[in-house]
Amino acid sequence: MSPKKRSVTINGHRTSFSLEDAFYAEVERIAAARGMPVAALIAEIDAARPRATNLSSALRLHVLREMKRSAPT
Repeated sequence: MSPKKRSVTINGHRTSFSLEDAFYAEVERIAAARGMPVAALIAEIDAARPRATNLSSALRLHVLREMKRSAPT
Protein backbone atom coordinates (compact mmCIF):
# COMPACT_ATOMS: atom_id res chain seq x y z
CA MET A 1 0.00 0.00 0.00
CA SER A 2 1.72 3.15 -1.17
CA PRO A 3 0.87 6.72 -0.21
CA LYS A 4 -1.47 8.75 -2.41
CA LYS A 5 -0.90 12.44 -2.96
CA ARG A 6 -3.90 14.51 -1.85
CA SER A 7 -4.60 18.24 -1.75
CA VAL A 8 -6.51 20.44 0.65
CA THR A 9 -7.07 24.18 1.07
CA ILE A 10 -5.85 25.52 4.40
CA ASN A 11 -6.29 29.20 5.25
CA GLY A 12 -6.91 30.03 1.62
CA HIS A 13 -3.91 28.25 0.14
CA ARG A 14 -3.63 24.83 -1.45
CA THR A 15 -1.24 22.33 0.12
CA SER A 16 -0.64 18.68 -0.52
CA PHE A 17 0.27 15.66 1.55
CA SER A 18 0.77 11.97 0.92
CA LEU A 19 -1.09 9.36 2.96
CA GLU A 20 -1.90 5.71 2.60
CA ASP A 21 -5.63 4.97 2.19
CA ALA A 22 -5.84 3.44 5.68
CA PHE A 23 -4.47 6.60 7.32
CA TYR A 24 -6.72 8.84 5.26
CA ALA A 25 -9.76 6.73 6.19
CA GLU A 26 -8.88 7.27 9.87
CA VAL A 27 -8.52 11.03 9.31
CA GLU A 28 -12.03 10.97 7.78
CA ARG A 29 -13.35 8.92 10.71
CA ILE A 30 -11.83 11.27 13.30
CA ALA A 31 -13.25 14.32 11.52
CA ALA A 32 -16.71 12.72 11.32
CA ALA A 33 -16.59 11.77 15.01
CA ARG A 34 -15.82 15.39 15.85
CA GLY A 35 -18.53 16.67 13.51
CA MET A 36 -16.16 18.66 11.36
CA PRO A 37 -15.02 18.68 7.73
CA VAL A 38 -11.82 16.78 6.94
CA ALA A 39 -10.19 20.02 5.73
CA ALA A 40 -10.88 21.67 9.09
CA LEU A 41 -9.27 18.78 10.99
CA ILE A 42 -6.25 18.87 8.69
CA ALA A 43 -5.96 22.64 9.20
CA GLU A 44 -6.06 22.13 12.98
CA ILE A 45 -3.33 19.47 12.82
CA ASP A 46 -1.27 21.65 10.48
CA ALA A 47 -1.48 24.63 12.84
CA ALA A 48 -0.36 22.55 15.82
CA ARG A 49 2.53 20.69 14.19
CA PRO A 50 6.15 21.62 14.77
CA ARG A 51 7.51 23.31 11.63
CA ALA A 52 10.23 20.64 11.40
CA THR A 53 7.51 17.99 10.93
CA ASN A 54 5.91 17.72 7.51
CA LEU A 55 2.13 17.60 7.21
CA SER A 56 2.02 13.96 6.11
CA SER A 57 3.95 12.86 9.20
CA ALA A 58 1.84 15.08 11.46
CA LEU A 59 -1.33 13.47 10.11
CA ARG A 60 0.01 9.95 10.68
CA LEU A 61 1.09 10.84 14.22
CA HIS A 62 -2.32 12.37 14.95
CA VAL A 63 -4.04 9.17 13.79
CA LEU A 64 -1.69 7.08 15.94
CA ARG A 65 -2.34 9.22 19.02
CA GLU A 66 -6.11 9.06 18.50
CA MET A 67 -6.02 5.29 18.06
CA LYS A 68 -3.88 4.81 21.17
CA ARG A 69 -6.14 7.14 23.15
CA SER A 70 -9.25 5.20 22.21
CA ALA A 71 -7.71 1.72 22.61
CA PRO A 72 -8.89 -0.35 25.57
CA THR A 73 -6.38 -0.42 28.42
